Amino acid sequence: MSLCDLTVHEVLDLIKSGEVSAKEVRESVLARIEKVESRVCSYITMTPELDSDGAFHGLPLALKDNICTRGVRTTCGSRILEHFVPPYDATVVTRLKAQGIGIVGKTNMDEFAMGSSCENSAFFPTRNPWDLDRVPGGSSGGSAAAVAAGEAMWALGSDTGGSVRQPASFCGVVGLKPTYGRVSRYGLVAFASSLDQIGPITRDVLDSAILLSVIAGHDPLDSTSAPVPVPDYVQDVRRDVKGLKVGLVREYLGQGTEDGVRSCILKAVEVLTDLGAHVEEVSLPHTAYALDAYYLIAPAEASSNLARYDGVKYGYRAEGAVGLLDMYQRTRREGFGEEVKRRIMLGTYALSSGYYDAYYLRAQKVRTLIRMDFQKAFSEYDVLLGPTAPTVAFRAGERTSDPLSMYLSDVCTIPINLAGIPAVSIPCGFSGGLPVGLQIIGKPFSEAIILRAAYAFESSTDHHKNRPALTGEGGEA
Repeated sequence: MSLCDLTVHEVLDLIKSGEVSAKEVRESVLARIEKVESRVCSYITMTPELDSDGAFHGLPLALKDNICTRGVRTTCGSRILEHFVPPYDATVVTRLKAQGIGIVGKTNMDEFAMGSSCENSAFFPTRNPWDLDRVPGGSSGGSAAAVAAGEAMWALGSDTGGSVRQPASFCGVVGLKPTYGRVSRYGLVAFASSLDQIGPITRDVLDSAILLSVIAGHDPLDSTSAPVPVPDYVQDVRRDVKGLKVGLVREYLGQGTEDGVRSCILKAVEVLTDLGAHVEEVSLPHTAYALDAYYLIAPAEASSNLARYDGVKYGYRAEGAVGLLDMYQRTRREGFGEEVKRRIMLGTYALSSGYYDAYYLRAQKVRTLIRMDFQKAFSEYDVLLGPTAPTVAFRAGERTSDPLSMYLSDVCTIPINLAGIPAVSIPCGFSGGLPVGLQIIGKPFSEAIILRAAYAFESSTDHHKNRPALTGEGGEA
């Protein structure tokens, strides 16, 4: 196994013992990028000059391209921001740099984080390293694929409806969505402001705990950032799970969940039971309405947030326009992709006079019911379990002409965003040779508990140790 395939904590131990140098690790990652990037297509922009100072020796991290970086373009996977270069760093970037974590590049994504396959990027689709004919998931597909393929040691993505966890599941890595407000969103280009959250994508749970420790904490620059103390995730993660009360969510294993996925989840339940956890089935009865509520709330917020891209302040401006209104219309028509236009129109309609109460307001009431479902469940259980996605990674192009089937990819992750609670996806097996993700869900600000459950499971299995051979279109790496 190459250095670029190791976890961050493994590499840090090797550097500390003097067996390898940080420079060798960085060069191993850059060599892997040169070898496979033309086929995986994880990155939109490369920033390979890695500073070696700090606690993490410049170990290469991949950053989703909707997180602002001073002096480095931030495109959000969109033509409308193709040449946008932010004059400041996002808070998470400032914290990464302060700890000596190097940013090796900005990763590909579904445009403005709207998608579940990384095929909605304005530039190119990203491929799944486990099978290059399949999607890596989305919208943080570039970050997940980079970590899985050894093109980064770890990564950050954003999760609005599952965009960290679902690609982590598809790519066989660990993806954590923290509690809403746990990690600053200052410098994250907004999609749906009441749902967006930045989270780690790593090779194992300990790395996720390490990275969360770096980026978590209150930030006065983000009015939604919670002034809640940050525990020692790294220390807490190693505690056992004996006596842990676990609820297996019935609705997440129902119709639409593939047999192979269901089988992996039930085997994972057996592992946790053997470790001393007490597992029972639990119901979240309003789950069936989560997708409908999300696709009113998120587009409504997107229609408001994306109104700023009008060709006047920054970003793309259409040429040859006659008058201000024509310039607005041409800029947005030419600058936005089809999925973004679809969601802007849906959101604008839901917020329009005469329809606000019937759609947006009703969706917010459903959101409250979903949150209450979780509150009731957590009055009895410490964590909840289910699949991260109902299927394994699907073939490229398979769902691009059917938006509804694409949206169903996030049916198990969306309720967590609506409730604002944390969840982590970890590898728990394979179905048809493709990774399956186990989702562990916690009450607000209980990241330490879900990471502890994830670490206990991971320590008893080998699923996270598998690495893709990069087979499929184009042959092996």
